[in-house]
Amino acid sequence: MGRIRELIAYREMIASLVKRELRGKYKGSVLGFLWTFINPLCQIVIYTIVFSMIMRSGIENFNIYMISGMIPWFFFSGAILQGAGCIRAQADMVKKIYFPREVLPVVVVTFHFINMLLCFLFIIAVIFVEKGQVSLRAWGYLPLIFLMEYVLTLGMTLLVSACTVYFRDLEHITSVVMMAWIYLTPILYSMQDIPKELLLVFEWNPLTPVIEMYHSVLYLAEAPQREDMIQAAAAALAVMAAGSLIFCKLEANFAEEL
Repeated sequence: MGRIRELIAYREMIASLVKRELRGKYKGSVLGFLWTFINPLCQIVIYTIVFSMIMRSGIENFNIYMISGMIPWFFFSGAILQGAGCIRAQADMVKKIYFPREVLPVVVVTFHFINMLLCFLFIIAVIFVEKGQVSLRAWGYLPLIFLMEYVLTLGMTLLVSACTVYFRDLEHITSVVMMAWIYLTPILYSMQDIPKELLLVFEWNPLTPVIEMYHSVLYLAEAPQREDMIQAAAAALAVMAAGSLIFCKLEANFAEEL
């Protein structure tokens, strides 16, 4: 609780660094902040072509099913990939200035979370075009789902950012892991399509219940399953606890290792 209070005390620093990230991400580019939408849109178009025309998926309204899981995936993977090197990227700041080191992972995760919220405008547009309406009752669960995914992502980012300071190859290993992780998450296919011998792997994936809740709300327009909510909350808290504990154990020698 003391560390949480300290982070709250440094909220202005966090807000300032997040604003700097948002302003500087596409600084100097012609389209600027529009790349927030263009990058995921291009990937979504590619996946849609591959899985609806070439490797045909039997999922009805596949584009809605896919983007309802893909946009949250972009947040999760983007935050972890950037977060893996966030401590090393700010080595000078870590060596010279005192501040809670958790600030840096929090900034990265918050930056990508804001990007995800903006991309939800695209999801709303697609659902309106396809269905003509959205379920406000189902969408009322979104803040809770956002919170669960944010906590899960922050826990993972704290873990990899701290470990990368000591084991720098982990940054590259994380990239490989994230390439495989998307195919171990029910984003491009449903849980019903997964062979029984692999089902346990998907069930132990902490992101699976989160994506299933997004599918329930955005694709099926209904409340998430209680089991998914319990599993997602438990996974988020467990990963956050592990990530925070390891970060606290390792941060004492960050300056020396950098």
